[in-house]
Amino acid sequence: MNYDNIRSQVQQYYDAKLQSHGPTARGVDWNSPESQQLRFDQLLKIVDRNSSFTINDFGCGYGALVDYLVKEGCSFQYYGFDISKEMVAQANELHDGMNNVAFLNREADLSQADYTIASGIFNVKLNTPIPDWENYILETMTFLNGLSRRGFSFNVLTKYSQQEFMRPDLYYADPLMLFDYCKTRFSRFVSILHDYPLYEFTILVRKTVE
Repeated sequence: MNYDNIRSQVQQYYDAKLQSHGPTARGVDWNSPESQQLRFDQLLKIVDRNSSFTINDFGCGYGALVDYLVKEGCSFQYYGFDISKEMVAQANELHDGMNNVAFLNREADLSQADYTIASGIFNVKLNTPIPDWENYILETMTFLNGLSRRGFSFNVLTKYSQQEFMRPDLYYADPLMLFDYCKTRFSRFVSILHDYPLYEFTILVRKTVE
């Protein structure tokens, strides 16, 4: 199935957010910098921080993960990808001169890294029918797996959200369905993190246990 139409709609959505709010948490459709950092806390549990690592940030936005990794004192080589050229331009401007950082606008330019993370890329389905959106998620997860030597992580809004606040343009996933898909296709070593105060969950897929 061709997902160009889905990607085009999502790109336009995030371009509009960036235009309205600039390179901020709200500019990538998060409510606050605090919630954005909390998501990074969960996603980066896939990473062994005791040694240097390479990381792909799939759906990097304006590169906020770079600032998080620097603040945490990590030793890393970073590759950020985003379908929005506007986001990539902002990311390059904000991180100019950092030799260990590269931002890309084409999936084909990404190479395999130790880890890959994806934050928020499965949430905004807009008017895409749910079966098509779920197929898009599963295909993207397979791509993330192929990009990752040691493991990958991603987050998704949860179907256990409060009904009155759920929006028709967003996708709320069944964590058990995605866990099963990862467990049966990618690795024996899969974790669901669903115990932090956001209406979402994070899945960690480790290729090996060290």
